[in-house]
Amino acid sequence: MTAETLLSAATPDETGTRDPAALVEAMALAGRAAQRDLARLSDEQKAAALRAAAAALRAAAPQILEANARDIAAGEANGLTPAVLDRLRLDAGRLAGIADAIEQVAGLPDPVGEVIATSERPNGLRLSRVRIPIGLIGIIYESRPNVTADAAALCLRSGNAVLLRGGSEAVHSNRAILAAMVSGLTAAGVPEAAVQLVPTQDRAVVGAMLTAAGLIDMIVPRGGKSLVARVQADARVPVLAHLDGICHTYIHESADPAMAKALALNAKLRRTGICGAMETLLLDARFPASGDVVAALLDGGCEVRGDARAQALDPRIAPASAEDWDTEYLDAILSVAVVDGLDAALDHIAAHSSAHTDAIVTADDAVAERFLAEVDSAIVMVNASSQFADGGEFGLGAEIGIATGRLHARGPVALEGLTTYKWLVRGTGQARP
Repeated sequence: MTAETLLSAATPDETGTRDPAALVEAMALAGRAAQRDLARLSDEQKAAALRAAAAALRAAAPQILEANARDIAAGEANGLTPAVLDRLRLDAGRLAGIADAIEQVAGLPDPVGEVIATSERPNGLRLSRVRIPIGLIGIIYESRPNVTADAAALCLRSGNAVLLRGGSEAVHSNRAILAAMVSGLTAAGVPEAAVQLVPTQDRAVVGAMLTAAGLIDMIVPRGGKSLVARVQADARVPVLAHLDGICHTYIHESADPAMAKALALNAKLRRTGICGAMETLLLDARFPASGDVVAALLDGGCEVRGDARAQALDPRIAPASAEDWDTEYLDAILSVAVVDGLDAALDHIAAHSSAHTDAIVTADDAVAERFLAEVDSAIVMVNASSQFADGGEFGLGAEIGIATGRLHARGPVALEGLTTYKWLVRGTGQARP
């Protein structure tokens, strides 16, 4: 059955329903065909297409912001939390930042065709490993409309086609962003089906994407714990998972008090709803300015929950429950524990970290190196805010997400993480004995 036939079969009937499996199969086949066409585009053509998409996004700013306002109004009416509304909200500055990120991706080196390694066998065979696109990538995400642009840009730059399924909270924003980008991309010669957004919010489509083995080459979930858990449980397609951001900052006894206070405030309160926000603060029992750090957080509007020793620092600190140490708040709420030195801090992080981002503030180089070596998270930081856990801040232009697993890619996943490789073998007539 051709993609055109499947698309016809997937169109709405009189009741407005669609066959989710047929819809996904049709879009996947169209995307796979577009990816083969995409592979014929040069590095310069792909970069120019992304710059055209960024320009189209800027030109469509009034329409995109109007669409986002509809999503915000619906979200407020439906009782979305302030953290979710913050992730959903666009303004002129944020939209300009999205366009800037697309242009940054356009300016990055194309990973496709990079020779990773070469060797020559004793029999004269010459071997090389070369980066290639993964193929068709499915992105399932919730309330962040910027993911629509970031995913499209990164996938296209790395030679992949992408099938996007955004959350209902951002449906109007996602459609407006995609329409603008596709107008720029197609004008620059990119096949329209290289970047597709599922046109329905039917949740059965998610199940159809997760079981589309042989059609979709990799699924990337971007969202809360329940979405990621469902994807991991139900997928028959390889998954690049982004789990909770239960991020710790440990203030060592040697830390500069002014630095410690500034980093704690930034790591927690700069933007509370992002995955790199600090959720647990560990204070060394011998750090002399713990009370000042905690008071600054409380004065900044943060609710603090602590163990018994943390509560003794300030009467405004509420008792922490066992669940608090394993909670990603994504809000102005923080867990605080007082620990007896580096080993205790490492033990706490090993027990409760989600392996996303963990940081230490210290003036002791030996302690810093131990922390870097012994914390097994995707991102480990010294004397820096955990809010730097971001592909753009790492010079990657943008990110699909931050992978916390140990296979394929880890940390901010950008162009290189969206490629695989193949072996090229060049011979002169060798036959195996």
